[in-house]
Amino acid sequence: MIQFDGSHHDWFEGRGPACCLLHAIDDASGRAFLRFVPSENGADVLRMLRIYCERYGIPRAVYTDHGSVFYAENKLTDVGRALKTVGVEIIYANSPQAKGRVERGNRTHQDRLIKSLRREGISTMHDANQHLEKVYLDDHNNRFASTNDLPDVHRSTEGYDLTNIFCFQTERQVYNDYTITLGGQYIQLLIGETPLPHPQQYVIVRRWLDGSLHIFWNDYELCFKYLNGKPKSKIRKPQPPSPTHPWRFYTIGKARYARIRR
Repeated sequence: MIQFDGSHHDWFEGRGPACCLLHAIDDASGRAFLRFVPSENGADVLRMLRIYCERYGIPRAVYTDHGSVFYAENKLTDVGRALKTVGVEIIYANSPQAKGRVERGNRTHQDRLIKSLRREGISTMHDANQHLEKVYLDDHNNRFASTNDLPDVHRSTEGYDLTNIFCFQTERQVYNDYTITLGGQYIQLLIGETPLPHPQQYVIVRRWLDGSLHIFWNDYELCFKYLNGKPKSKIRKPQPPSPTHPWRFYTIGKARYARIRR
């Protein structure tokens, strides 16, 4: 199990803007994984959890608070859906004191990490993350983590498409003209190598963390294009029957047609 939290603080002591340190710590070993982000938002949390899984493997559970990134009433957030897909249980703490290890770790980093950043003259998140990767994390974990005598119970990421899992996902219904709407914009589904869904069926729309959009139906990725506006509906005007139409030769039909003409 890993404990997870975001620590908003003036990490650069006025040399740069205030930001958030995302902190994931292995509850058994005390091994920490850190990343500076602008805020504790869905995209950065998804990105960090994916990097954690790629580096250490998939944990059994994540222990966190009721922040909106992880918790929403009566539905799954994108972070919750991604963790559920890879088989990770989310355990919610009912108080800050319940996350004792990660909260104490935040206070430790607000002392040791700030001093380390000050010595290096670091004032940007990019440089701070480079410092974490190259210097601070290894030094911190070598000092405080205990991993030698513990079996690693993280699961392998083999068989999981992490790009398609750690992303933003929603569903959209296909209209009769094979279009969908997303964010007020119309998207036309195109005929390609994969079959198109029937109208009124639903497709899965995924926004990857690199910002690209991908649409899937029955695990097939569909081709599409953006439309400049709402597509025009094609209204067929009714046409009168031709003079030689069989309907005109029926007695009842001829009588009705005569009444209509009168």
